[in-house]
Amino acid sequence: MKLLQMIGQGVILWVIFLLGNQITAVTGLPIPGTVFGMVLLFLLLLCGIIKLHYIQDAADFLLKHMLFFFVPVAVGLMDWGAVFYEHGVVLAAALLAGAVLPFFTVGILTQLLHKGDK
Repeated sequence: MKLLQMIGQGVILWVIFLLGNQITAVTGLPIPGTVFGMVLLFLLLLCGIIKLHYIQDAADFLLKHMLFFFVPVAVGLMDWGAVFYEHGVVLAAALLAGAVLPFFTVGILTQLLHKGDK
């Protein structure tokens, strides 16, 4: 029974993933379908159309085993050593900016939004 429940929850998540990819294909926007899928899932949860317990077990399983899904990607990156050697500084700067800028942006926005609460 638990296996069928997990499969059903996985199907719900898979359908949302496919819908996100379809949104990308239809709109032609340069945004990955997975991003649209995440936004769609968030909106469905926010509106109460999908309850958290409908997908909780499958989502927990995927999050718990996330490292397993990234191992093939990490192994594939080993073939790209020359690219990392040649463009390592640019890639490091992009990673640093991609981590630091959102951090400070969210902090500043939070401070601005909560300024009137004091």
